[in-house]
Amino acid sequence: MSSAKITWTKIDEAPALATHSLLPVLEAFTQGTGVEITTADISLAGRILANFPEKLTEDQKIPDELKRLGDLAKTPDANIIKLPNISASIPQLQEAIEELQSQGYDVPSYPEEAATAEDKELQKRFAVVLGSAVNPVLREGNSDRRPAVSVKSFAQKHPHGMMKDWPASGSKSRVAHMEAGDFFASEKSTTLAAPTTARIEFTDHAGETIVLKDGIALLEGEVIDAATMSVSMLRDYYAAEIENAKRDGVLLSLHLKATMMKVSDPAMFGHCVAVYFKDALDKHHAELAEIGANLANGLSDVLEKLDRLPEAKRKEIEADIAACYETGPALAMVDSRKGITNLHVPNNVIIDASMPVVVRDGGKMWNREDKLQDTVCLIPDRSYATLYQAVIEDCQANGQFDPATMGNVANVGLMAKKAEEYGSHDKTFFAAAGGVIRVVDAKGELLLEQPVEEGDIFRMCQTKDEAIRDWVKLGVTRARTAGTPAIFWLDADRGHDAELLKKVHAYLKDHDTDGLDIQMMRPVDAMAFSLARVRKGEDTISVTGNVLRDYLTDLFPILELGTSARMLSIVPLLQGGGLFETGAGGSAPKHVEQFLQEGHLRWDSLGEYCAIVPSLEKAAETSGNQTAALLAETLDEAIGEYLENSRYPSRKVGEIDNRGSAFYLTMYWAQALARQTKDARVKARFEPVAKALTENEDRINAELLAAQGSPVDLGGYYHPSDEKTAAAMRPSATFNRIIAEIA
Repeated sequence: MSSAKITWTKIDEAPALATHSLLPVLEAFTQGTGVEITTADISLAGRILANFPEKLTEDQKIPDELKRLGDLAKTPDANIIKLPNISASIPQLQEAIEELQSQGYDVPSYPEEAATAEDKELQKRFAVVLGSAVNPVLREGNSDRRPAVSVKSFAQKHPHGMMKDWPASGSKSRVAHMEAGDFFASEKSTTLAAPTTARIEFTDHAGETIVLKDGIALLEGEVIDAATMSVSMLRDYYAAEIENAKRDGVLLSLHLKATMMKVSDPAMFGHCVAVYFKDALDKHHAELAEIGANLANGLSDVLEKLDRLPEAKRKEIEADIAACYETGPALAMVDSRKGITNLHVPNNVIIDASMPVVVRDGGKMWNREDKLQDTVCLIPDRSYATLYQAVIEDCQANGQFDPATMGNVANVGLMAKKAEEYGSHDKTFFAAAGGVIRVVDAKGELLLEQPVEEGDIFRMCQTKDEAIRDWVKLGVTRARTAGTPAIFWLDADRGHDAELLKKVHAYLKDHDTDGLDIQMMRPVDAMAFSLARVRKGEDTISVTGNVLRDYLTDLFPILELGTSARMLSIVPLLQGGGLFETGAGGSAPKHVEQFLQEGHLRWDSLGEYCAIVPSLEKAAETSGNQTAALLAETLDEAIGEYLENSRYPSRKVGEIDNRGSAFYLTMYWAQALARQTKDARVKARFEPVAKALTENEDRINAELLAAQGSPVDLGGYYHPSDEKTAAAMRPSATFNRIIAEIA
């Protein structure tokens, strides 16, 4: 029997908890079939431990699994199931470090203020752990993201009930973006005619030049960009919109991507905090600087560090901050019970997860009274803000979307080789003074340049020609397979997109496009086109860059399916392997919170279930292992039964949760394997399993439900105890015994 290896990633939060229920089943079902399941720890805690082994004991050390998987992804043998991981902000990183230290792991603390060369080196080492540390490494291919047919069909027959009506008139909600001085306005782009290396250098007004980054490898045909965000104009924009929100009586909300865009967006977040709380922060600037308050980490960083001051001064600053709430517009709330606003922590409100919820909730967010209220959504950069405004305008004109009838918007995303903004972190800088930042090639010839003033944010992005060619090919392939229009979301008025448009037009000629509807549109027009089709129940393929891929594959699934975790996400890797992603984990922290308090995990593992199917199909394709193909076919049947019988987790304690879902999927899968007639040996193997699970259904359910209703101790949040977590996630002795006895 031909063998095939599948790598299952160990990650964080709710999907990591769910793994403890699901993975033992997958391992048991594939045992002896020639399909080998291995695991790789790429969790936030795992990444920290792998990168700082110096003072760990031998038992504490773990290999750098992210590097290993990154290398594997560049081979034809790659077959990786990648679950959602934490894209850590600095506050999350610090929490994880503190937890590891409390567990006896001697890892260094993160130095927020790099005062010494040693601190700067530590910051550099931690940079590979922060933000989008995982995805750019593993995504050695472009993205094919869509709902499985069974999932979409189920969603239309049983629409989720989370959609709230838009008012027939009078909605004041809107998206507010900058009109000048943003990345969109400044972006310059060029395509390399020949391979070279480049450096980024800054020259101040006095003519003094320093090199910010050297040795940037550039390939022939590669598209490079340089853009700046004017900080003075950003702050003016914030100030104006704060006044507008107060005038209009709407909430103020800020929507950025401070996790993936781990350098630029926390800074932009901090500037909003600075402007909103300007009176208090300016008044106490000296004291706040003394205690190291970092606005890029949000208002919480300020409040937490006030304990370093004398009590009288602390109370004075707290009172002055409270006064800002009285003079400014009301802020959108993350947790009104705890007084946590949109500006407390940068990773609390992430644009790709937050904006779909604004649309879903009728253009509203939660206020301090725990009621929904119209909001002005601040999205500073016009590169993507306009498409969200287009959605809001569509809903204001046509009302809420209907999941029972709405069409699907699938996505083909350009993300291979760290494409576009998500690969810009190591090439993002803050101007130390006024001057110019240039990108210069190996011969000293100018490639790109941007004038800057003190504090301005400069970023350079790269997009490899190989990735663009593959992206165009994948877009054509999906258009042919699906038989629906494929729209390239590209704006000729944006520097980067103008370069891509040239390549798209050229590379489309390499493919048979007869009979296909392939168009190029500005994002705002592409959104309007797609929404018109959605409302008629028609499907469309969005062919987009990396950031839009991220945004759209949350927006439409949340509206269509209720969650983006139910999407099928396949990444055909450039070298022939496969990466199978399992949806987004934006809601995972709330799920963990409920589990810790009530012993009920409402995380829906449908994304994991769906990812296993194409992973097994890939294993069968590459190895010729027909048992793997049979496992995939029967699992797909089981997923259909799982949906038809509504075995997905409830939100309420005392009802089915993730563990019950895992049981039912297991039972349906075993039943499908037992009744199939393609492989008699497999049939004989699973007949007693199916019989045992079916006969013990009531007992197993009772044992699973008995585990709910009480607080759960996992021994940690970022680095929980495997033993405690396994015990919590596998509380049915009957179910465990049946799985263990699979021969």
